[in-house]
Amino acid sequence: MQFQSAFSARYNNLMEAEQLPYLETFAKAAELSSFTAAARALGLTQAAVSQRIQALEHALKSPLFQRQSGHVLLTEAGHSLYGYAQRILELHRQAIQEITGREAPLTGELTIAASSVPGEYLLPELLAKFQERQPHLQVRATVTDSREVLEQVEQGHVHLGLVGGRSDSPHLEYRSFAHDELALVVAAKHPWSGRKRVTLSQLITQPLIVREVGSASRSCLEQALTQAGKSFRDLRVTLELGSNEAIKEAVLRGMGAAVLSTRAVQKEADAGKLHLLQISGLILSRDMLVVWDRRRVLPIPARLFLDLLDAAPAGARAS
Repeated sequence: MQFQSAFSARYNNLMEAEQLPYLETFAKAAELSSFTAAARALGLTQAAVSQRIQALEHALKSPLFQRQSGHVLLTEAGHSLYGYAQRILELHRQAIQEITGREAPLTGELTIAASSVPGEYLLPELLAKFQERQPHLQVRATVTDSREVLEQVEQGHVHLGLVGGRSDSPHLEYRSFAHDELALVVAAKHPWSGRKRVTLSQLITQPLIVREVGSASRSCLEQALTQAGKSFRDLRVTLELGSNEAIKEAVLRGMGAAVLSTRAVQKEADAGKLHLLQISGLILSRDMLVVWDRRRVLPIPARLFLDLLDAAPAGARAS
């Protein structure tokens, strides 16, 4: 009896020493890249979160986070632990559901930044489908230009970005989820409204309305011109505007032509208000991309949104 008691005590001490404490706190801090944000989400003080992370690091005898530019990023050991933590927390949720018979709804927040075309013409339908699948998840989405979207992703302000172009940052990872075509757009009363195509030489003589620097639509046009042996400076740019809607209005008023996504002008083209033309020698096609920072872990809501994009019907992947 005495031997059994001694053995039980040693076994219990061993198990207590090997249990990993505060995995939920660790996972939340990893997903938000911030102890302060994790404390706010969990209803704790920042000091309490720091103490819990220190206790977990002490148990594993390994640092799990490194500080960088005001954020905390996972170390190699932290990345390894996060995968296990997610599985353990999911098993915990499943166990509660199995024993109590009550399904625990998936809760949390997804933050997205999108540039104009994916944000205005693709994101609304995607969010409707996502909320239908995950009604208990909260989504915060903003629409801005592509350069700002990529900066927000890299700075950890949002989980995912939707853009029409890439940057040179080594930290960002991209996946295509749709295709987009750009076209020359003129008003219905424009002399070119009866044509299907114009040459690049003709385009250069035409007053042109363009998007601002930082727009992926403008970058697509610049890259196409370079491939054709021309420069953006060769164009007769008369007006620069910061949104597709403003450019469409200017084109409708006869202030010039524009190169825009066909998604942005489809309604006006179908109504006969605007006319679309191809430009000979210019390849004006691009992928719509979802982007995230590979240094940060993606929380479950973000991974579920990626699953939705992967399951998008063929019609969403072509203009």
